[in-house]
Amino acid sequence: MTSLAPLASLIQRFQEQTPIRASSLIVTVYGDAIEPHGGAVWLGSLIRLLEPVGINQRLIRTSVFRLTQDGWLKAEKVGRRSYYSLTDGGRRRFEKAFKRIYSSSVPAWDGSWCLAVLSQLAADKRKQVREELEWQGFGALAPTVLASPHCDRADLIATLQELEALDDTLLFETTAQDVSASRALHLQVRESWKIDDLGERYRQFIQLFRPLWKALREHEQRDPQECFLARTLLIHEYRKLLLRDPQLPEELLPGDWEGRAARQLCRNIYRLLCVPAERWLGRVLETADGPLPEASESFQQRFGGLAPARE
Repeated sequence: MTSLAPLASLIQRFQEQTPIRASSLIVTVYGDAIEPHGGAVWLGSLIRLLEPVGINQRLIRTSVFRLTQDGWLKAEKVGRRSYYSLTDGGRRRFEKAFKRIYSSSVPAWDGSWCLAVLSQLAADKRKQVREELEWQGFGALAPTVLASPHCDRADLIATLQELEALDDTLLFETTAQDVSASRALHLQVRESWKIDDLGERYRQFIQLFRPLWKALREHEQRDPQECFLARTLLIHEYRKLLLRDPQLPEELLPGDWEGRAARQLCRNIYRLLCVPAERWLGRVLETADGPLPEASESFQQRFGGLAPARE
């Protein structure tokens, strides 16, 4: 039982989900905690790591099997033990999602737009392409016209090729222009990217994790296991938000955008939890070569650098 009441509430909230999203949480753990340490761990140590969240051994084994079937994880047998790591495809998907979480800021915007016109796609293919592009930050200006204020053209073309939709999609890029957004553009952004709904989700995130931030600041001695559990649930919830967030430029967002406060809160909590949580990972997780290796250099660059947050 945790000594931190807000953490106990977060664990209970996770356990009350119907059904428990064990596979999603395991993906979070691989991306946040395992990948920086070489990426492969013994299944038995993963079970020990996650059981305190309320996921029993059977559910963890079932979830890992499903993630393997779905192409997220792969297994390597060493004697009687199985060691799981992300597949190459799983790692690519992870990198797309997690680089949003830990980046220090949204890239500067020059006022240009990328437009994708889907009118020549069949209805079922159009739905598939639209869903994928919206995940990448595009918003619908019209039923068959999607727009993004910043996109990586190479990534966009690769995505359309994977979906076998490149030849039937029209792509346009506008020239750079004044970045100050008009009233009409702000209204269009609010509608096309469902800004009000996303802002409400960010407010809920802040309400959920602000008590944890206050409790952590009052406890100078922080239990490593509790810190790992808190860090995992923090990033798990923030990851779900970021997958919905198109990462629009500051110029297009409301002045009171809750996403800024949510990001600051997430970064501050993460910094407080990071060192003790890393100690717990080192105690519990095992690789085929023995103890968990040190975290990669890129790990220290998360959120613009993992220097301890001021208390």
